[in-house]
Amino acid sequence: MVRVPLTDEERERGERLGLVLRDARASASRSMVEVAAEAGISVETLRKIETGRIPTPAFFTVAAIADAVGLPLESLRAAADTEVTGEVAEAS
Repeated sequence: MVRVPLTDEERERGERLGLVLRDARASASRSMVEVAAEAGISVETLRKIETGRIPTPAFFTVAAIADAVGLPLESLRAAADTEVTGEVAEAS
């Protein structure tokens, strides 16, 4: 099976997702090792998600990371809907 290349918009959305997750981890004062272990993923996978190198991670992986850092999933949806201006939409 051949994977369709991602669009620029999809890659940018992945970068925004990673930024929100990285900021939440920093705000929670949690290390990559702690969050990865709690989420049940490798540190390298977490690093790739946070840097946008995995722009379309599995939903359950994202949910596990968000839970590990205390980030509501609604905040992630808002970030995904945000324009590329760098402004993150506030969750309602």
